[in-house]
Amino acid sequence: MDLPDDRRAPERTMRELDWNLLRTFVVLSESRSVTEAANRLRLAQPSVSAALKRLEARIGKRLIDRGPGLFRLTEAGERLKREAVDIQGSILRIATLMRELPDEISGHVRLAVASHVVCPLFDRVLAEFHACHPKATLSIDVHTSAEAVARVTDKSATLAVCLVRERNPRLEYSRLYREYFGLFCGPSHPLFGREGLAVGDLAGQDAVSFETDRLGDVLRPVTLMRAEARIGERVIGVSSHLEEVRRMIVAGLGVGSLPVHVAARDMAEGLLWQLPPHEALPAIDVHVVWNPRTRMNRAESSFLELLQAAIETTPIEARTYR
Repeated sequence: MDLPDDRRAPERTMRELDWNLLRTFVVLSESRSVTEAANRLRLAQPSVSAALKRLEARIGKRLIDRGPGLFRLTEAGERLKREAVDIQGSILRIATLMRELPDEISGHVRLAVASHVVCPLFDRVLAEFHACHPKATLSIDVHTSAEAVARVTDKSATLAVCLVRERNPRLEYSRLYREYFGLFCGPSHPLFGREGLAVGDLAGQDAVSFETDRLGDVLRPVTLMRAEARIGERVIGVSSHLEEVRRMIVAGLGVGSLPVHVAARDMAEGLLWQLPPHEALPAIDVHVVWNPRTRMNRAESSFLELLQAAIETTPIEARTYR
């Protein structure tokens, strides 16, 4: 719908008015001649005169009475000066505000995480990152540790949080936390709830284990603990995911190993029972892994920097979960 004439003129002025013309006019209004204004603006006198004529044409009013010995603002010029000075101040404030405001970080961070990483420090970094950069997004994909490292190697993941068997010289590593593994059984298991058990009481029991629970793999210390307890060679259930190993242990399929701090809630709720040994438990380190050849976006770089800072400023004792 067409605007009426009394509204069409302001709309056209808003669209067509050039701030540079207003800036030139402010300098003209504070000068005693076009020549003086041109010197202050470091422009040629004809350019300043032409700018004033264009502004008067846009406004539709004479703004400065000028002639031999005469150079003064008209009533329209006085009104325009007040508005132009105010606009100039607003533009300066905008520039200051933009300079003081840090650039907002957006972008996506893709994390490849081993099954059931339980680390309060990592959770705190997630919370801090979101608080600092609410426009950034994250995705967390659960993989085996080997798959998580592969995602970092092929640059399809920003970083991995996982166990590390062998270090790739092309990747960077930082220990995130240390956890201790114990042996557990579920409510239907014959050893559940029995006090005073010795390691020898586990001899011959069926087992549940991780796929990496082998002498040559990353959970080798856990394999040795199981061997020292002389748990039977019959492995009833195997999984690469901690949640599924836990499920099979709770269901009573056999004795299995879990990180003690992860199993704590299930023990409190009567779903798991810790078996011997209770001392000298095997320690397993969980690492952050990233590829220095990956060209990270600002969100990815910021997340990694925040995580590294948290690791470096937190003693390993505070990142050890028993």
